[in-house]
Amino acid sequence: MAALPEPIHAHAIDNLRYIRDAMSRATEFTAVPGWGGVAMGVTAIVAAASAGAPDGSRRWLAIWLAEAGVAAAIALITMTIKARRIGAPLSSAAPAHRFALAYVPPLAAGVVLTAAFAALGQTPRLPGCWLLLYGTAAATGGAFSVRVVPLMGIGFMALGAIAFATPVAWGPWLMAAGFGGLHIIFGLVIARRYGG
Repeated sequence: MAALPEPIHAHAIDNLRYIRDAMSRATEFTAVPGWGGVAMGVTAIVAAASAGAPDGSRRWLAIWLAEAGVAAAIALITMTIKARRIGAPLSSAAPAHRFALAYVPPLAAGVVLTAAFAALGQTPRLPGCWLLLYGTAAATGGAFSVRVVPLMGIGFMALGAIAFATPVAWGPWLMAAGFGGLHIIFGLVIARRYGG
């Protein structure tokens, strides 16, 4: 006696899981906050004007470390708001996890290198380090995000390379151009094209 074919519903749940997983893997991380980027750019320009040229002083380093904290807070708050608004949960979404896994390591390297540069008396060279590593974070994390984020990362990386190849006195201008200008420009693009 011939075996009866398996009913379609027997594999339906497996097929639905496969489709859901495939869609989750293919989805971009779209909660990158455009308006948050603009706000981060504005605070960076204020920090650049306040800090002046990287002179190796604790004051200069403290201003920029405080700015990093302010920028991180702006990014997290505005990312959370945008994620809720567009219905893209940050805690359970595969695209958010992939973005974070690619974005965080270069920033962690920046923390370690900041301490090393400061200990070696190379604080005036931190603009190149920070621009280069932040750009790397944006480029690698951006691979799982909207199309313009990796382009922004490349812009930061270019400014970081320029910072290492130019006099230390150019540091505040390059920091303002990157953390200020690039954040504002790309933030406006993201806000306009990708929903805030």
